[in-house]
Amino acid sequence: MIHIKTPEEIKIMAEGGKILADVLFAVLDKVAPGVSEIELDRLADELIIKKGGFPGFKKVRGYKYATCISTNDVVVHGIPTNYVLKVGDIIGIDCGVFYKGFHTDMSETVRVQNSGDGVDLFLATGKRALGEAIKQAVLGNRIGHISKIIQDIVEKEGGYSISRTLIGHGVGRNLHEAPEVPGFLAGSIEKTPLLIEGMTLAIEIIYNQGGHEVVYASKDGWTIKTKDGSLSGVFERTIAITGGGPLILT
Repeated sequence: MIHIKTPEEIKIMAEGGKILADVLFAVLDKVAPGVSEIELDRLADELIIKKGGFPGFKKVRGYKYATCISTNDVVVHGIPTNYVLKVGDIIGIDCGVFYKGFHTDMSETVRVQNSGDGVDLFLATGKRALGEAIKQAVLGNRIGHISKIIQDIVEKEGGYSISRTLIGHGVGRNLHEAPEVPGFLAGSIEKTPLLIEGMTLAIEIIYNQGGHEVVYASKDGWTIKTKDGSLSGVFERTIAITGGGPLILT
């Protein structure tokens, strides 16, 4: 069931989303050689609480962290560890805030140090795909319009691969709600859900430099890596469908 939000509820989500965006970009500013994943997670936790929110990911049963941190070939759900970042790494930080009964979700991938090689193009492609996908989130379109533009940009223009098993989603009173928002189009657009005013979505670009296959890579039950060891990136924003176009909440 798709939960439609009232304007008042969307306003609350925008407030929580601002907390999340402020926190995530503050954490990203601390990404540097010599900094550990767990340090970044602790900073996110502290800032969320300080700003009046609650780390949304801690509401997921069995998860104890404010963030998921995906370094290099980690795709998603990476548990923050004592790994110390080094020059050349890429790091994706996924974070959520629970505020006044509603979740928002957001992620960003950055390079520990830019060098102008193909990795920078890889990250720029994911960022561009996210921006274009958000533009498709308008009344009259369908989820499939979002999925198609993501796949077109990442796979056709970038030559990379979109995850087939890890996708975007609705978000609101629950961290994961209907509808699913895949980064690829399977079948016809007309058979995907219609975008309706009041829907709130976490549009997520989950993609790899190599193949799309992924594996659970450790005994922690969370961390997922690329099967072929290629780099992976993730970009995500929470948005609301409104009569005036997509409203970015994070």
